[in-house]
Amino acid sequence: MGAGLTQGRRRALPWLVLALWVAVLAVAAPFAGKLADVTRDGVTDYLPANADSTQVAKLQERLPGGESTQLVLVYQRDGALTPADRATAERQIGQIADEHELTDTPQGVPSQDGTTLMYPLSSNEPGDDDERRNAFVDDIRETARSANGLTVEVGGPGAVTRDSKKVYDSLAGPLLYTTVAVVALLLILIYRSPVLWLIPLIAAGISDYLAMGVAYGLNQAFGTSISGAGTSIMTILAFGAGTDYALLIVSRYREELRRIERPYEAMKAALRGCGPAVIASSGTVAVGLLCLLAADLNSNRAMGPLGTVGVLCALIAMLSLLPAILVLLGRRVFWPLIPAFGSAPKERRSLFSAMGSSAGRRPVTVLVTGALALGALSLGALNLPGDLKLEDAFVDRPESVSAMLPLADAYPDSSSQPITVMTPAGRAEATVEAATSTEGVASARIGRTGEGWTEVSVTASALPQTDAETRTIESLRDKLDGSLVGGPSAQQIDLEKTNARDQKVVVPIVLLAVLLILIALLRSLTAPLMLVAAVVAVWGASLGIGGLVFEPLFGFQGTDPALGLLSFVFLVALGVDYGIFLMHRMREESLGGAEPAEAALTALRTTGGVIASAGLVLAATFAVLMNMGLVSLVQLGFVIAIGVLLDTFLVRTYLVTSASVALGRKVWWPGRMSKAPEPEAPLREPERV
Repeated sequence: MGAGLTQGRRRALPWLVLALWVAVLAVAAPFAGKLADVTRDGVTDYLPANADSTQVAKLQERLPGGESTQLVLVYQRDGALTPADRATAERQIGQIADEHELTDTPQGVPSQDGTTLMYPLSSNEPGDDDERRNAFVDDIRETARSANGLTVEVGGPGAVTRDSKKVYDSLAGPLLYTTVAVVALLLILIYRSPVLWLIPLIAAGISDYLAMGVAYGLNQAFGTSISGAGTSIMTILAFGAGTDYALLIVSRYREELRRIERPYEAMKAALRGCGPAVIASSGTVAVGLLCLLAADLNSNRAMGPLGTVGVLCALIAMLSLLPAILVLLGRRVFWPLIPAFGSAPKERRSLFSAMGSSAGRRPVTVLVTGALALGALSLGALNLPGDLKLEDAFVDRPESVSAMLPLADAYPDSSSQPITVMTPAGRAEATVEAATSTEGVASARIGRTGEGWTEVSVTASALPQTDAETRTIESLRDKLDGSLVGGPSAQQIDLEKTNARDQKVVVPIVLLAVLLILIALLRSLTAPLMLVAAVVAVWGASLGIGGLVFEPLFGFQGTDPALGLLSFVFLVALGVDYGIFLMHRMREESLGGAEPAEAALTALRTTGGVIASAGLVLAATFAVLMNMGLVSLVQLGFVIAIGVLLDTFLVRTYLVTSASVALGRKVWWPGRMSKAPEPEAPLREPERV
């Protein structure tokens, strides 16, 4: 009777797990559907938390009318503008002034060569409502139309924000569909089964949906920032990391089905065998991502919790939902390659056996050669283009950028992008006087006043985002004591400085956190140091490859300031992920009595295929970002994808294996496994009487 009861529980447990997941999804569904409503891609969502430019943007939101939307209408004709062109411009500007509440009457500024007419305009009409602001820009563009050879474009900070929003709005659908398609294709090729590939994909999709609901809950409970880039990374990790965990679990489950008859018992054995490695690897990734909370840049800090949510939801789904479905479907889910009970896998010399043999024969040679190769590739980082400017931030140049480019030639002595100064209300006149006497300032005028602050718009004589304008902004900050200097160009300066600061702070924290986790997991100091050194080398080599191709091949004129930090966090966390898979199996073999070299080669032979498959899937999911419209996401996706491939096919297979063979038992130093086993005492010959 006891056996029957136990058997009944075995049959019921998978169904209970499925029922629990249905209940969880029913609860999460309303929250997941609201995530888009709290996603924000405004200026302050990507700025440093404590920078002057961020404080200026926040103060502008509190002034009468809220945050102002600043636009520049650019009228241009090759050769020269005609009287009819000027009349068209005046008519369109008049219509805009009649239909919208502008802060002042726009005044046309003709260029000296007569080819361009510029109308700066500002409005507080949309206030702090993002949807109204977007509609305002769209309406201005609808009114200002090109005609009869006259080119009319709308630029300025408000237009750039609108175009950025369009890019992020376009990410959600294509990103999800492309990610699903890529993962599905790879799983079909890996499993060669008409059914099996679908199970991990369904579990990953459900984990992504759950992550959306959890992310919305965090936003409502703790005010966690939700950005378009952050949710994109969350989706990538839910599918990429989730599929990696599924590959490891399914592979181990297939092994156990050959020696255990019942699928339920085989799954229990599989989870006992690989579950600790999966939990440890996901925990390492989560801790690494949470280290981004130490960043000062809002966009970097917000990405940490979102990425962590994606990874942990994937972990939960792969340790509960995936096993339940596999157990219920039984062995037939592997058709046509069904693992029969008592059978042995086909003996064939795999690629990873060959790799392991070469690493085992000459471990020091392989290790030195690989290290030199990574070091040489890292030198390419010296060729990375400078910091990314606003006009180069989009893959396909939008109207907001193309509108501003001709202004540099048409107005060489005046900036088309104002510098915003927020000064205490009682000092507005003195601030204007001090600003106009600052070298590099063409003019300054007083704007709105509210809550004890006055807005002063300063026009520099230098072009936007040039060294000369940067010097002007720095001079204003030094001279205008008690005032805050912001605006688009000041924001770029603060972004670059803050990214440099964040890299110095976050990188050591990530390294220390990951190292401590590895020491606790592997009970060794040598192996964790080896793994951390390997992933740092991979990061350097990946950036180096980026330096070799970004400008010559992709035509990128700059590098996103956050690329170094974000790629480091992801590559270290995800690279150690694969190291844990390999070293955990190596430790398991060593505990089973295998010699160090044999344990290392066996671990590579048994996990190499799984790690390679997982690496391909993860690299492909991050490569999906290269199809997005922002250069920052393309660069991040490229560097991480290349890094994962280097880590999978060079570092794990050759360098870590060869280092483990060369070090022998010392790889587990100072743990007990680093010591040679005690020799058995010889049998004493009985004494003769």
